[in-house]
Amino acid sequence: MTSHPSRPVADLFSADGRLKAIPRKPARREALLAHLAATLFEADRTYREAEVNDALRAVHEDFPALRRHLVIAGLLSRTKDGADYRRQQQPGTPGGAIPAAA
Repeated sequence: MTSHPSRPVADLFSADGRLKAIPRKPARREALLAHLAATLFEADRTYREAEVNDALRAVHEDFPALRRHLVIAGLLSRTKDGADYRRQQQPGTPGGAIPAAA
């Protein structure tokens, strides 16, 4: 067993609720992305790109990187034209994701 199987993501945020940095370690980044997807985006709702940007901008100034990570991780799917996004129920199955658009 590990001493901390899944560390909470709370320590990644400052007191004002902003993300201090996007973690480099894949496991920490995946935990953060899952947290962001669950707390910022409702299931079964379509978001315009501007809405996704606004939600992520409220957390961190590098919202394009967060958006890209969420799509690549399969937590958000997007239409081919990149105009609409949806939270995915099954992470890891990027529906409509375009990883090369990084």
